[in-house]
Amino acid sequence: MKRVTTILFLCLFATLPSLAQTVELNKVSDRPFFYSVAVPDGNYKVTVTLGSKKRAAKTVVRAESRRLFVEEVPTKKGKFATYSFVVNKRSPRIDSQNVVKIKEREKDYLNWDDSLTLEFNGAAPAVKSISIEPDTTALTVFLCGNSTVVDQNSEPWASWGQMIPRWFDEQVAISNHAESGLTARTFLGSNRLDKILSMMRPGDYVLCEFGHNDEKEKRPGDGAWYHYVYNLKIFIDRVREKGGHVVFLTPTARRRFDDAQQKMVDTHGEFPAAMRAVAAREQVPLIELNGMTTDFFETLGFEGSKRALVHYPANTFEGQDKALADNTHFNPYGAYEVAKMVVMGMKQHQLPMLKGLRSDWVDFDPRHPDDFNTWYWYPAPAVETKKPDGN
Repeated sequence: MKRVTTILFLCLFATLPSLAQTVELNKVSDRPFFYSVAVPDGNYKVTVTLGSKKRAAKTVVRAESRRLFVEEVPTKKGKFATYSFVVNKRSPRIDSQNVVKIKEREKDYLNWDDSLTLEFNGAAPAVKSISIEPDTTALTVFLCGNSTVVDQNSEPWASWGQMIPRWFDEQVAISNHAESGLTARTFLGSNRLDKILSMMRPGDYVLCEFGHNDEKEKRPGDGAWYHYVYNLKIFIDRVREKGGHVVFLTPTARRRFDDAQQKMVDTHGEFPAAMRAVAAREQVPLIELNGMTTDFFETLGFEGSKRALVHYPANTFEGQDKALADNTHFNPYGAYEVAKMVVMGMKQHQLPMLKGLRSDWVDFDPRHPDDFNTWYWYPAPAVETKKPDGN
């Protein structure tokens, strides 16, 4: 297995002034390139002007660990397009005495360093200028969960948490604190909720999707109806105590079909029902991600559903001598579709972050997904064929 992490940082500033700083980059390339600036933790409004006087361009904008913000934008020679969005930047530091207990594999993630990093990708990326300024007005949506939510750092893995920023303008910031292999208990134990609460303002939202790994905890008292619901209640109480709002998401389905290869087989047992019960009792909005992803897989069918997950023949990626066949972890196409399901769940509950929904949003039905034959993702430079923690 080979991990490719060589990237080009065009610029690096030691600090960011309190007022907006605009850099006239005027950069064109035939490969992905990066722009990085050292900033304190917080939200930053980023405005990018894409295009070039020299040539036609096609540019994709991502940030930190492959968070999608702007899909491919074509610009003619001498023409430009401007987009604004909010990037949440964080480090493991909580205060002078406490830190997030990140995993060894996370130490190389762009999500956890001291800089805000932008990735410019696409068939022919070109950037005229970049403006970055601190933002204190955007509604922040914090994400809690596991490998189906995390900002996956490397190709070909992806999760809905890194795709959903694409659908929001500068009125909403997405702050994704999920990590592969975590349960509700280990999320709390690694101080990730503490980090969220240190950054959260009254009125912000915390979205929680757990279940995949909680199912495998076997200590005394573990299970859907005791320790799992106990930990979910901790999220509710602590977030509400700080003036925030909690939303639950039932766990995404694993791809497992019956013998006839027509209907999905449930693998989560009583965990979705337990989450529904806590949500009903505590009046927490609940997004039925389990049901929507089940419909999605069944619509694609036994073979077609592999196209939404990390199923690739040997030698698809450098150093990959064995086939990848993962029925839990999404690839970029699958993650993109699940992110749309999450937005539809927000719409069902009329949640306030919808005020920042981009004007090109079109309502989505998982029984009528985007065509994976025409959908395309430009790979980032970092590649890792080792499966993420958890299943």
